[in-house]
Amino acid sequence: MQLSFGKRAFAVLALSLAIGSASAEELIVSAAASLTNAFKALGPAFEAQHPGTKVLFNFAASDALVQQIAKGAPVDVFASADQDAMDAAQAQQLLAVGTRKNFVGNSLVLIVPADSTLALATVADLAQAAVKRVAVGNPASVPVGRYTRHALEQAKLWSAVEPKAIYAQSVRQGLDYVARGEVDAGFVYNTDAAIQKTKVRVVTTVPTETAIRYPIAAIANRPHGETARQFIDFTLSATGQALLGQYGFLKP
Repeated sequence: MQLSFGKRAFAVLALSLAIGSASAEELIVSAAASLTNAFKALGPAFEAQHPGTKVLFNFAASDALVQQIAKGAPVDVFASADQDAMDAAQAQQLLAVGTRKNFVGNSLVLIVPADSTLALATVADLAQAAVKRVAVGNPASVPVGRYTRHALEQAKLWSAVEPKAIYAQSVRQGLDYVARGEVDAGFVYNTDAAIQKTKVRVVTTVPTETAIRYPIAAIANRPHGETARQFIDFTLSATGQALLGQYGFLKP
């Protein structure tokens, strides 16, 4: 049976697309939830400089991502929100040797719903009886929760805040709790607060014992090792840093 010219052209186009799709290199990047918006902008910029490469993202709390990788999830690059999660990955020999680098910084902030009428000006004000519920990342599995707990312990305020804590499974979940008014206040990164400017308000920046720096590394024994290294280098390039900066991230 002969195909008409239109049908033949369509068949050739479909075959070309199939071949192109099959030959495209897919780079899988597992990244901390707080990187969601920034990395969704970074991906296309990297692809533009590396034709034939498609970047696929998986966003979640850093500790959960380490568990996925340890169980064999097909991941080429891991970007964590803290050193502890990356240390755990390194201890399990999941990282390609020599690829770990710090690529951005962030800060911890206390936020409230935009329409909150509570008189909060400092973290110490969370001890007020009027404050009933505070969103905190689970310190056992979420980096922002670890930063929060350490900061509050250092300020001798953890014992006052812990009974009011509503634990979130990621920083974005904590942000959502505050944005929806389900809690009186919450702790998130400054970059997260920035994406919900109409729904949350920053009360204060919370000092942390150690600077918040995000590490990134290639995963060992993956077929796209060279491309993974190129992606890491791109996050540290002038173009990558400018894009990340647009989302509020600091230089490492």
